[in-house]
Amino acid sequence: MKVKTILVSQPEPKVENSPYFELQQKHKVKVDFRPFIHVEGVNAKDVRLQKIDLHNYTAIILTSKNSVDHFFRVAEEMRYKVPEGLKYFCQSEAVAFYLQKYVVYRKRKIYVGQKDFADMSPLIKKYKDEKFLLPASDQLNADAPLTLNNLKVDWTQAIFYKTVMSDLSDLADVYYDILAFFSPTGIKSLFMNFPGFEQNNTRIAVFGSTTQKEALERGLRIDILAPTPETPSMTMALEKYINEANKGK
Repeated sequence: MKVKTILVSQPEPKVENSPYFELQQKHKVKVDFRPFIHVEGVNAKDVRLQKIDLHNYTAIILTSKNSVDHFFRVAEEMRYKVPEGLKYFCQSEAVAFYLQKYVVYRKRKIYVGQKDFADMSPLIKKYKDEKFLLPASDQLNADAPLTLNNLKVDWTQAIFYKTVMSDLSDLADVYYDILAFFSPTGIKSLFMNFPGFEQNNTRIAVFGSTTQKEALERGLRIDILAPTPETPSMTMALEKYINEANKGK
């Protein structure tokens, strides 16, 4: 069956040259964006109930732009003046670059990993005597605690924000040829919103092994999978599928 419509379960890209827009123009398909999940901040009172006092930490581990935003939000709510000597360990260059929204780079001690959490190990090990705070969501990847425990450093995890399933009730009577998912929570949101969801002719695209696992456990048929050596991105996997499905269009 030919592909005419795609729903991507993420916010619409803010850049004009997004590969999704190129896909849309090149193949004359309609691509809509709708987050199936969203992030909500945990207030300072609830952070305190986790026995978190920001004065007790000398280093902050930041894994995403969300962790940056919510660390500084909670700090402001707690009236905590962030000291210039605080060390920041950023999981990637993108997170470190985003940190400039809140701090002046040249005045701060910022250490940057490559991509994965484990890539920060040499940096954290070098400063193993620091007291580390990991402001995170309620759905922290297992590799973070594992890495920090193996390094035997003094660290604390705190939930500064939560991943919440979005209300999708307005999509009840809307049909798409392809639904693209990027997290297990996105799949869970689909079934929370539509408990009687039947796949029928809808093609399911998933990114990552944990998303794939959740989809299969829910009885979904996976038609498009990324990343693979041939299609390392979701847009490449979608394009490959569309090329085959829309032959002779």
